[in-house]
Amino acid sequence: MKLHDLHPAPGSRTPARRVGRGHGSGRGKTAGRGTKGQKSRSGGKIPAWFEGGQTPLHVRTPKLHGFKNRFRVEYAPVNLSKLSGVEKGTLVTPDVLAHDGVVSDTKLPVKILGVGDAPKGVTVHAHAFSTSALDKLTAAGSTVQLLSWPDNAPIDEAPAPPPTRGRKAKRMAAAAARASKGTATKAAAEADDDASGEPEPASGADEQGESESEA
Repeated sequence: MKLHDLHPAPGSRTPARRVGRGHGSGRGKTAGRGTKGQKSRSGGKIPAWFEGGQTPLHVRTPKLHGFKNRFRVEYAPVNLSKLSGVEKGTLVTPDVLAHDGVVSDTKLPVKILGVGDAPKGVTVHAHAFSTSALDKLTAAGSTVQLLSWPDNAPIDEAPAPPPTRGRKAKRMAAAAARASKGTATKAAAEADDDASGEPEPASGADEQGESESEA
């Protein structure tokens, strides 16, 4: 093979269309642009997103304002009122709740909420508990067990109350922490002074010493 034998593949290169070269060429007169209109004029280019003057798609599409937490965990809520009829000594688990029809969506973790009266002397296994539910179950003598998701394995640590929300709650929590820290620091300083300092003389002894010095 030699250089003069190299040619493009058949059909890969086509001759350019010659427009406006008379009626006999097939593309004379309007040169394939049609009759009149914006697109037939020179420089009459329209962007691809132009919709003829109607409201564009990017304007009539509803906008999603605000913030959406992608890491939010959605729970299947169960109020204590639905467990009020449970007999004493019963073990309540997410599987039991799903079997009894208390929880409709078994693909979500279960959270116990504090609406209603707590059952007495039962053991409740769930993936989360509200603060009011924990208080009511503890007062009723029931036992709670926190489960992990999605394997439903028991967690050794006791369920902690949900974190405080809102600026006011955070400020109050920070103020309480500062107050407790200041109290602890003051108590430690007083303890150090008591351990290292000498006992102060009584007020009567001070007055007697002053009278003797004047005499």
